[in-house]
Amino acid sequence: MQRYDPEKIKQLAADIARAAGVRPRDAEVLADSLVEADVHGTSTHGISRLNIYIRRIQKGLIDPRAGLQIERRRPAVLAVDAGNGLGQVQAVKVLEHLTPLAREFGVAAAAIRRSQHFGTLSYYCNRAASQDMMLLATTSSEPAMSPAGGSQAFFGTNPIGISFPTGKGFPVKIDLATSRVARGNIIAAQKKGESIPEGWALDPDGAPTTDAGRALLGTVLTMAGHKGYALAMMVEVLSSVLSGAAVGAAIGSMYKDFDRPQNVGHFFCLMDIAAFMDAAEFRRRMDAMIDAIKSCHRRPGVEEILVPGERSHRVALENRKEGIVVGEATLQELKTLCHELQIPFIL
Repeated sequence: MQRYDPEKIKQLAADIARAAGVRPRDAEVLADSLVEADVHGTSTHGISRLNIYIRRIQKGLIDPRAGLQIERRRPAVLAVDAGNGLGQVQAVKVLEHLTPLAREFGVAAAAIRRSQHFGTLSYYCNRAASQDMMLLATTSSEPAMSPAGGSQAFFGTNPIGISFPTGKGFPVKIDLATSRVARGNIIAAQKKGESIPEGWALDPDGAPTTDAGRALLGTVLTMAGHKGYALAMMVEVLSSVLSGAAVGAAIGSMYKDFDRPQNVGHFFCLMDIAAFMDAAEFRRRMDAMIDAIKSCHRRPGVEEILVPGERSHRVALENRKEGIVVGEATLQELKTLCHELQIPFIL
């Protein structure tokens, strides 16, 4: 498959976003977040999502120039209305508001409502780690997963994320859905006309299915059974109930509901490592822990024990050098957007 220079993809995505009415700096943030997902191997949240964001802007379902309104404020706590703006853009703005508060108080938190799908949690968590901070982040999302024992989609895949700085050249990155698999993987399989593994999802009747289309009409299964269900509820409370965002089935679908905004909620808790210990000492201790983990006795056939974030770091090194793969369907969407918005297709 053909690979493309990530910087060229980023430039094209920013050009498209600006032509659709997004402010120049905000367009850069959106483009960067999407391409970074592709670079790190999470193509389900990468440039393939740009088309649906633009289409929702064109239908008035996303405000490309939305402001950020802080509705409640305590010294280190914010309740934020994202104004139905682009999720990635508004989340970065919130993180920028929290950073000086966390520097001053050690910990700062925000609950965010009236937002959208905002890509990978690790994008924001890694930004915090690069500043010797730790961001614990959660987000609700459109209904895709039933509670344990149910067959009706209520929760989103409701991920949890946090990254930790190290001296190894990459952060330890934890970014996981509370479902068996991210719903984006099922969407990707449907686009390619491929089946999905058994155990990922149920069809609309509550029966196991390997048909990606039937799975998207049904529900994704929780990870670890009732434990994943409990974590999904925790994320829903932090992200949606606490923020005032839509809850459960009231959250709009990005791909199906073209009559209403999504009203997704997020929760950020930002911690300044220096409030707990010297940041250099923290990185040293992280490195020592990583070395100890890697020195554990390995199972038969295992050549190396990896820590969370290490594999995606290696993928990113390769993709920055060799370029990122863009699927044919996504390429066609980009070409169509360029034609409609009268901007050059530079790939």
